[in-house]
Amino acid sequence: MTVAALHDTLDAVLRDIPDFPKPGVTFKDITPLLADPSAFAAVIADQSARHTGQVDLVAGIEARGFILGAALAHALGVGFIPVRKAGKLPGRTASLAYDLEYGSATIEVHADDIAEGARVLLVDDVLATGGTAAAAWDLLTSVGAEVVGLEVVIELTALQGRARLAERALHALYSG
Repeated sequence: MTVAALHDTLDAVLRDIPDFPKPGVTFKDITPLLADPSAFAAVIADQSARHTGQVDLVAGIEARGFILGAALAHALGVGFIPVRKAGKLPGRTASLAYDLEYGSATIEVHADDIAEGARVLLVDDVLATGGTAAAAWDLLTSVGAEVVGLEVVIELTALQGRARLAERALHALYSG
């Protein structure tokens, strides 16, 4: 599928939910994308074409990054690593606390699931302010991964999350 056709497809299946989760916020909902098998397949095909043979693992950021990341890992024939909120993973974890625009958070991974030097692709649905994406990247690096890039479906350009990621490789399928 061409880039223009993929953009048109995303225009048709992504929806804005005003005032969610709070007044003044417009939520970018990808659930119609996930419900449309052709559109979902097109997104995974587009992302996998950029990374075939170049990664050892895909890491998905909780929660919608799990859905996209697991499908992408399957398409690439590699393993999947969940990046979760603190306290959600059993066993030995590595964690990273970071600041958000409205507070702080901690994320974790199973460090034992990532071999030293493993090439990891980070995946999420939306890049907003970039705080969680940058923290996930840093967490993966701290356990020995070589993070090769970040794939997102939607980049909210007005929130300037790309700037927070500095020179890190980032690809967004759609800007909103």
